[in-house]
Amino acid sequence: MSEIKLPEVELNIYSKSNPVEVKVVENYVVTKESSPNIVRHITFDVSGTDLVDRVRVGQSIGVLPPGVDEKGRAHKLRLYSVSSPTSGEKNQKHLISTTVKRTIDEYQSKIYLGVASNYLSDLKPGDTVKVTGPSGKRFLLPENAKDFNYIFFATGTGIAPFRGMILELFEEQDFQNECALVFGCPYRTDLLYADFLDEMHDRYPNFHYIKSISREGRRKDGTKHYVQTKLVDDKELLAPILAKENTLIYICGMKGMETGIYKELLKQGFPDYLEIRKALPEDLDDIPTGDLKKFVKASARTFEEVY
Repeated sequence: MSEIKLPEVELNIYSKSNPVEVKVVENYVVTKESSPNIVRHITFDVSGTDLVDRVRVGQSIGVLPPGVDEKGRAHKLRLYSVSSPTSGEKNQKHLISTTVKRTIDEYQSKIYLGVASNYLSDLKPGDTVKVTGPSGKRFLLPENAKDFNYIFFATGTGIAPFRGMILELFEEQDFQNECALVFGCPYRTDLLYADFLDEMHDRYPNFHYIKSISREGRRKDGTKHYVQTKLVDDKELLAPILAKENTLIYICGMKGMETGIYKELLKQGFPDYLEIRKALPEDLDDIPTGDLKKFVKASARTFEEVY
């Protein structure tokens, strides 16, 4: 396999104690109109700051919401994955985008609004926001990205870095190897960037967009569709890619999704994507999924960003 050469990156050019103010230039919804969830694509203009041409796809930027909490403390910094390619949104290095879900939860009959997500969702073009970053030095495409195949697993706004990576590979690098995106969500109205991804799937024979809808229909055995079950249901497509020694796996989304993927990789005979920490039982189902990380961890061929 080709050596995985991750790029050198700069971290925390701007910190919480030294943020920079940037301007919003676009803010639009990327879920279907009928979706009960609202996810937005937000682009910042970082012109005149040291962030220009110094943020890579796969990294994150921090957002500092204004105001204080109920105890009078300044709101905490929130990190958001960059969804634009390294070249910038629309190939403009001074534009950096991210993907934000408006968080509205109910607990004990009270409604709670996510501070940063609602603040960002309400911003309009021309508004300014204080940001930090960039952060993250491993969840990156290799410098020699064209030497590899990729399988991307995403749930919810975990799709953000993959939007940028797909644009970078196919629109900028004349990528000729195989790339599959497995995206999981509850309902088809929750598919994010669906029109863009459908178009990419149609345009590039080597890009495969696999949708996993968990609450609409069941698999043949009666179980729900999750991102890891696509390793079984779409085995004809995915297994040959996994079998290539130059394939890398990237996982981004809800914490816990990675263990289901790891277990299925082991079941299907792809242990090279993992490092074994201690001896595994013969029957992998004897290990509760939540305990799997006591036995395995990601190898150099697997990248994860879960939260």
